[in-house]
Amino acid sequence: MKKKDVVIIGGGVIGTSIAYELTKRGKSVALVEKDTIGAHASSAAGGMLGAQVEFAEPGPLFDLSLRSRLMFPDLQKELYAASGIDIQLKTPGMLRVAFTEEEKSTLMKQAEWQTAMGLPATWLDTKEVRRMEPAVTDGIVGALFLTEDTQVSAPDLTKAFAVAAAKHGAAITENCEAIEFYRQGEQMTGIETTAGKLEADEYVIAGGAWSGKIMKQLGHSLPIFPVKGEAFSVLSIPHPIEKTIYSHGCYIVPKSGDRLLVGASVKDCGFDARLTIDGLQQLMAKAVRLLPVIKDCPLEKTWASLRPQTADGLPYFGRLSAYNNVSIAAGHFRNGILLSPITGQLIAQLLSGEATAEALEPFTDIRHSIPVSQ
Repeated sequence: MKKKDVVIIGGGVIGTSIAYELTKRGKSVALVEKDTIGAHASSAAGGMLGAQVEFAEPGPLFDLSLRSRLMFPDLQKELYAASGIDIQLKTPGMLRVAFTEEEKSTLMKQAEWQTAMGLPATWLDTKEVRRMEPAVTDGIVGALFLTEDTQVSAPDLTKAFAVAAAKHGAAITENCEAIEFYRQGEQMTGIETTAGKLEADEYVIAGGAWSGKIMKQLGHSLPIFPVKGEAFSVLSIPHPIEKTIYSHGCYIVPKSGDRLLVGASVKDCGFDARLTIDGLQQLMAKAVRLLPVIKDCPLEKTWASLRPQTADGLPYFGRLSAYNNVSIAAGHFRNGILLSPITGQLIAQLLSGEATAEALEPFTDIRHSIPVSQ
């Protein structure tokens, strides 16, 4: 293959978003994915755009999440025009319920600092919640109503990025694994894949939970590790809820096709992505506690995936400190869908010579980069 401007390793929502943004800027791109596009966490995710619900306090990741959430309405139109795929952006909002007074206190503090920033975050008591969503259990003490936390279809978003990138000229190769990296000093000169050698001016590591393994092949260690999430879906006609219902350890997301998506466990199991009876049993119990009518819904399917977590909870994006032409975009954990537009934009800006240093500074690898013993 002819030398490219950029080679991307990883075909999840992050890698495909970067490919799309780069090709929009006229860059020649090759993307390699060891399995199939969106085969892992990107297709397994609930698709929540929880820029407010996920954060107990403000910080750089919260700010970035807000910026990314704002991109979705325009992105929906843009991707549909480019790919013909509807990412199914739904905007009825989200209810973050509290079962205890302690949870209520935490959520009310969250509402306080978010409203002080000008964001909509309203505390509702139990009666108000049940007037809004009558099927929710009366065993709660209230909920935080977040009107701007929305959702999309995670599989469709990933596919739309990939199709749009390909239509803009990206060469996407599935079932193609990077097996060897060539380096001269601080410069990567090429990668050997199971489909042959690739060369580029710039390289991007976007391998999700496998990014830590790739980093070791590059001679550095970053604490990016897999965390298993188990989930299931049921069929329900009509939907008993309109809004996403989120509680500690469980969320229920109404989807098209008469489906309710329920997720997700959090288990440190290494790279073992097998489902367990215990994990599903606990998740189902939480779902029934939250939405009692779900117990009578027919089970559609179950699945598990590996999400990429980091030691300090912040993702990595930006150039690797040990190379002058290798960048990373990994470690998004539960926020990969939400952060995909801004990640693609920032990495594309970085590789196109646009100023992004200030936005990327909290997320660069320098905070943890450790040389691997040779």
